Amino acid sequence: MHRRTRTRSTLIAAAGLLAAGPLLTACGNQSHPGAAALVGGERIEVSALQGQANAVRAAQAKTPQGEQVISGTGHLTRAELQIMLFQRVVARAADDAGITVSRKEIQQARAAEAEQKGGEARLESDRLGQGHAPGQIEDAIRRDIQLTKLAALNQANLATPEGMQKVGAVLGRASKALKISVNPRFGKWDDQQIALIAQKTPWITQKTKNEEAKQAEQAGAQQVP
Repeated sequence: MHRRTRTRSTLIAAAGLLAAGPLLTACGNQSHPGAAALVGGERIEVSALQGQANAVRAAQAKTPQGEQVISGTGHLTRAELQIMLFQRVVARAADDAGITVSRKEIQQARAAEAEQKGGEARLESDRLGQGHAPGQIEDAIRRDIQLTKLAALNQANLATPEGMQKVGAVLGRASKALKISVNPRFGKWDDQQIALIAQKTPWITQKTKNEEAKQAEQAGAQQVP
């Protein structure tokens, strides 16, 4: 179980599938009134995205180094959109492959991860560092299991570049099938990288920075003594 956990982390970190750094906003031609993105014909509402980002900010604010953690995770809203989109791509690829994940599998994987890390509190802290609030952890674990099963189905070793390329190709096909379109306020989706890509639009970037600074301030104000 420990090896499988490390392997999933290797795929996510090495392939850059989760937002590890600040993402810039981008310009685009499509209009997305009220939506952060369109995925497979379904909308990810801006309000839903902001709610997820706020949950992460609130959890960060409650940590002993809350202010430091918050200051070190700028552009959180776009990072959370990356997570939401990537999870949907993995879910589509798993569905296309006939892969399912049971509630029991998620519980077992979470228990194993908590044991490996030295307890549930450490698990939550580590997952928070990856952009997942406590209430979002099980969705992240489901995604990890789906990735593991996709790798096994494609006889891919995720600890190697070749293995990551195999799974990346599967995810790329799923991404294209979903026809992901992102509100230019948050960036542009790349089916090959399976990520939001950076394109500079200074006026949108500055507006978003101001909004996220305000959200971080509000999250800190809500911190429980």
